[in-house]
Order: sequence, then C-alpha cells, then structure tokens
Amino acid sequence: MVKKGLILLILVGFVAIISNLLINFTGSEELNPLAKHYAEKGATEVGAANLVTAVVVTYRGFDTLGEVTILFLTAAIVGFFLKVYHRDNQREEKLRKTSEILVTASTLLVPTIFMLGVYIFINGHLTPGGGFQGGAVIATGVVMMIMAKPNVTFNHKLLAFLESISGVGFVAIGVLGVLLAAGFLDSTLLPMGKFGTLLSAGVIPIIYILIGLKVGSELTNILGSLKETQNEI
Repeated sequence: MVKKGLILLILVGFVAIISNLLINFTGSEELNPLAKHYAEKGATEVGAANLVTAVVVTYRGFDTLGEVTILFLTAAIVGFFLKVYHRDNQREEKLRKTSEILVTASTLLVPTIFMLGVYIFINGHLTPGGGFQGGAVIATGVVMMIMAKPNVTFNHKLLAFLESISGVGFVAIGVLGVLLAAGFLDSTLLPMGKFGTLLSAGVIPIIYILIGLKVGSELTNILGSLKETQNEI
C-alpha cells in the first residue's frame, strides 16, 4: 500500500511539473545569438549544406567525441558481460526453422540496407543524416541477417580492428585540426571544395565516414555478442 502511494505521489508530482511547463511555455519568435550565428554563418564557415551536420561535427565537435566514446564503452561493457567463458560446446543449439520468405527477402534487402547506410554517412554533409544514422542503418541490416541466418558468425577481431582504426582516425583529425587549422575537428583542414557537392565541406565527409564505420562496427559487435550467448533463436 505504501509503495503504491509513493508511486502515485511521484506521478502526481511529475504531472504537476509537466503541466506547469506546458502552461507557461512561450515559443521564441527569433533565434538566440548563438543559433543566429550558426544559421547565418554556418554554411560559409564550414561549407556544409546540412546545417545540423555543421553544428554537430564542427562547432560541437567535443560533444560528438563524447557520444562516440559512450558508444564505445557501451559496446565494450556488453561484450565483457556477455562473453561466455565456460560454454558447453556439446550442447546442441535449438534453432527455429527460418522462413523461406525471410531468407529470400534478406538476400535482396541486406545488401541494399548496407548500401543505404553507407550512402547516408557519405552524404551526411549534404542531406539529413550522418555517421550515427548511417551506422544504425547498417546495424538493422545485421539484425535482418541474423534473423534469416541464425548460424551466421562474425569476425570480432576484424570488427574490433575496424572500430579502433575509425576511432583513432576521428581523434587524429581532431588533433590535426587544433595543430593545422582553427580548432578541434575544424573543417578547413582540407580544401572546402564547391558548396553542395560531394567533395565539399573540407574534412567533414571523412569525419562522418569514420563515425559511420565506428558506429556500424560497434553495433554489429553488440548484436554478434548477444546472438552468441543465446542457445535458442
């Protein structure tokens, strides 16, 4: 009874806080000075047609580094706790029979999903999307692959190598930006190119390729670890 009363009290407090925020909310009719600078000078300073990319990858590059680090730690922790040290190799895995429709669909869709993920992070400086989104799309292709072919295996050493190389490359570009350009992950480290084209925005396309590879390999590693700890799929 006390537990239910406490939960009810928390819910009432939560509703009161949200209601107060909604009642007193007033939308801004103009951008604040920082957002105005991004909107007016972002395209000129970083050369990216996608302003969101310009903000996330350059102006807020340290935030992106923190997000990548968190994802790396998550993948490492999941892999550590799901590793099977004393697996019974003689125990037969009970795998459900896979639908022929799913197998056929995966044969057609998985390569397309991977290609879409690569397209998203390569064009992240031009269109909505980027490294995180492209890597997540690649991971959805891995999920479908596992569903269609439960016996599929992953080369964790290769995934770890790819993850490490992309992470080191990301940090190296940031450091080179400090030494040779205007700051950490500064896009002017490379020529800016023609605005709105694939080879534009300086070093931003390379940054997003590295982020996409890192996110894709980390999520694939997590999915592979989850699969290998299951005796029934």
